[in-house]
Amino acid sequence: MNRWIRELSVLGVLALLLAYLAWRAPAFFQLQPLLSLLAREAPSLVVACGVAMVILVRQIDISVGSQFSVCSVVAGVLAAAGWPLAAVVPVALLAGGSLGLVNGLLVAWLGLPSIVVTLATLVALRQGLNLVRQGEFVNLPERIQWLGLPQAQGQWLLITGAVALLALLAWGLRHLAVGRWVYAVGSDAEAARLAGIRPRVVTLATFVLMGALTGIAAVMNVVQSPQVQPLTGSGLELKAIAAAVVGGVAISGGRGTLWGVLAGLLLLACISPAMVHLRIDAYWEKAIQGLIILAAVMVEGVRQRRNHGR
Repeated sequence: MNRWIRELSVLGVLALLLAYLAWRAPAFFQLQPLLSLLAREAPSLVVACGVAMVILVRQIDISVGSQFSVCSVVAGVLAAAGWPLAAVVPVALLAGGSLGLVNGLLVAWLGLPSIVVTLATLVALRQGLNLVRQGEFVNLPERIQWLGLPQAQGQWLLITGAVALLALLAWGLRHLAVGRWVYAVGSDAEAARLAGIRPRVVTLATFVLMGALTGIAAVMNVVQSPQVQPLTGSGLELKAIAAAVVGGVAISGGRGTLWGVLAGLLLLACISPAMVHLRIDAYWEKAIQGLIILAAVMVEGVRQRRNHGR
């Protein structure tokens, strides 16, 4: 039970919020708006899983928003050129993985601070994309919308796919040796090295996986809109990091679960529509999200202090 205390705490807060909405704003639970909300957040969930794994190895990646934009434009351009979706997906995945590889090589092999590296690539990718596209949107063919299915079916497929991917990654982190290596490197890289694990390789692989997941998420985003704008991923990095931290992933690495990331993302995603239904001024949204994130960081700080005091 103690291992899941943070995740259960977030679920408890989410349950209280939903119960309050059921009492004060039952219209919040209309099926189609809820389905649209979850479908919009499906790409964010996939990206947040990747960000969480990077944090687990005691690194950070704040370039995921720009990576997401690049992969979205690449997928959109290929789809507009007539490529089938089955060919677009692996190219977007490869593009994301390549961007993650660059970050991973700079961090793992050159030993540069990940926050500096990914801040640089965030700016470079965003400005490079602006220079190439000049703000021009990519118009997508109708056949790409909702994977060629009716909207409701397409939304359910995206939601199911995102949760299934999370479940697969969570299973791998818990049951596969490579998953245990991620936690080991995040907890103590030197101890992991002495145990026969190669921290550099694990860190590099995590950044590559982060990029590949961003490519998948970009395709999930592209199929939801008739157009792709170059800045579609702006702010995604903050949402993904916030979901991971609120969901119990320790910013110091080595502790946390992807199921907690799901709970954290759902809690943060519910704030905006809940405020609309409760008729609360939208200007309070970021303040409330900030307070939730601050509370999560404070709880983690208290936990670490208690552990060090033992």
